[in-house]
Amino acid sequence: MAEMTLYWSPQTRASRAVWLLEEAGADYALERVDIGEGASKSAAFLGASPMGKVPALRHGEVTVADSAAICAYVAETLPAAGLAPPVGDPRRGRYLQWLIYTPSAIEPAMSEKFSGSEPNRAQNSWGDFPTMIDVLRKGLGAGPWILGDQFSAADVMLGSSVVFMRMFGALPDHKDLHDYADRCLARPAYAKAMQMDSEAAG
Repeated sequence: MAEMTLYWSPQTRASRAVWLLEEAGADYALERVDIGEGASKSAAFLGASPMGKVPALRHGEVTVADSAAICAYVAETLPAAGLAPPVGDPRRGRYLQWLIYTPSAIEPAMSEKFSGSEPNRAQNSWGDFPTMIDVLRKGLGAGPWILGDQFSAADVMLGSSVVFMRMFGALPDHKDLHDYADRCLARPAYAKAMQMDSEAAG
């Protein structure tokens, strides 16, 4: 199987994709992208990421942009890692729902909160920040992971967001969420991804 190339920059959403690749035991290489304003970007990178954003993945003839899509692709391309329930598994729907909860609910709710915008629960699919948090807490239930005992690619997306909120003082003081963040931080693949991120950031 061809090596995967991850177009990446430290201290960005690309760290999620590195974490997932490490969890999957993937054969991959990092290609750093300068995401500064006005920086030139290679044709190969723009071919994988039409919006010029990281992360993006190239795997042979396949290109995938967006961290949630990359997590889904890698988990299904490397099924032996057990990071996604297979098609036909009754947990499949729940997995897909939570895999995209970060871009569909967490990030819009966080953006709304940080910008001070007036919430509009009737108009916005994510409701508002408190609703997003409440739904996430109910989804985690007894844990330890979003699918119960099985860690999955959905936890990479959710866990990275919960840790991010805690880093910036936006995570409400709920023990279940902080415990979930701690479990994510304790995973060796997460630690390795963050070490690579920190070393690259200098």
